[in-house]
Amino acid sequence: MLAGLSPGVRQYLVVTGNYWAFTLTDGALRMLVVLYFHQLGYAPLQIAMLFLFYEFFGVVTNLVGGWLGARLGLNRTMNIGLALQVIALLMLAVPESWLTLVWVMAAQALSGIAKDLNKMSAKSAIKLLVPANEQSTLYHWVALLTGSKNALKGIGFFLGALLLVWLGFSGAVVAMASVLALVWIASLLLLKNDMGRMKSKPKFSEILSKSRAVNYLSAARFFLFGARDVWFVVALPVFLSSALGWDFREVGAFMASWIIVYGIIQSQAPKLTGKQRNQVPGRASVVGWGLALCVIPALIAIALMLELSAGMTLIVGLFIFGALFAINSSLHSYLIVSFARGEGVSLDVGFYYMANAMGRLVGTLLSGWLFQTSGLIACLWVSAAFILIAALIALALPAPGAEAAN
Repeated sequence: MLAGLSPGVRQYLVVTGNYWAFTLTDGALRMLVVLYFHQLGYAPLQIAMLFLFYEFFGVVTNLVGGWLGARLGLNRTMNIGLALQVIALLMLAVPESWLTLVWVMAAQALSGIAKDLNKMSAKSAIKLLVPANEQSTLYHWVALLTGSKNALKGIGFFLGALLLVWLGFSGAVVAMASVLALVWIASLLLLKNDMGRMKSKPKFSEILSKSRAVNYLSAARFFLFGARDVWFVVALPVFLSSALGWDFREVGAFMASWIIVYGIIQSQAPKLTGKQRNQVPGRASVVGWGLALCVIPALIAIALMLELSAGMTLIVGLFIFGALFAINSSLHSYLIVSFARGEGVSLDVGFYYMANAMGRLVGTLLSGWLFQTSGLIACLWVSAAFILIAALIALALPAPGAEAAN
């Protein structure tokens, strides 16, 4: 069946398959770590600290990884990411007495490097597989890749909770490492060797973007993803478990369902934002959808302050938030691929996802600290403020038709 497809489509399918497999293990591992260490009695801030190196090294990896992708080729950076994730999973397959804070943080650091190498490679590869004059097609493919990834991350959340119940922590990580190792071997055999490699080797100083559009979009991305993670990463699952009394499978199933719906909507974002009218999004779309999103966490916070049903408020509010966040994220993901230069695309994409990782890092730390000191409502107000800042920054993006990138 694959033999009858064009080379570009075959490479797209290989890239997407790698990304999907990696995403399942990434989502499952995050849920495993949050629930398992909450069960062991870790405080919310301690749980957040487990992800400190994961997010910090994501910042570093996106900067350096984009440069490596331009020098070595995106196939190599993607395969390195898969191999590192296998090692990170096996690092956690040790006796419980070895699972100290430092050891788990080190394993999470390796997983963070792996994840961002994989994501940067996948997003950059799409730019190379779509003709430059087919922006509508590019938007569709980026939305499909990103949306399907997030749906699978949701399944990974549920899988992580389920594996924790079925196999225990060590058994779960060994099972995931085994499957991902097979995917890595297949990728070594199937992925094109020179994808994304620049003809002239870029200097290390070129890792910082010189594009006004990329810089402003990166700043907006920082606040957008900080806004999500400030209440979603630690505060929400711990609140559902401790305050509402949900068990691990219920927490995992709920958060999995949210991300699956989020991913489905994200993949349909082109239809919701003008693709059917042969329009591609620009500055007005990013600002408008951002302002709509910032209202939701504020309304959830107000409802909780008024002591309305916490369970119903969070279920309904989170799904509305997820739908609007999915569209915002899809708009951002399309624009960075569109703004990125053709030669050395991974440099611009890497810089952008560096900002994304920095936002997640700040959001994760705030999620643990704010929830522990001030509760979920404080996390929600910070989320609303961050989204508003992201929308205001987007006002500085180039107008439609303006020269967007170098």
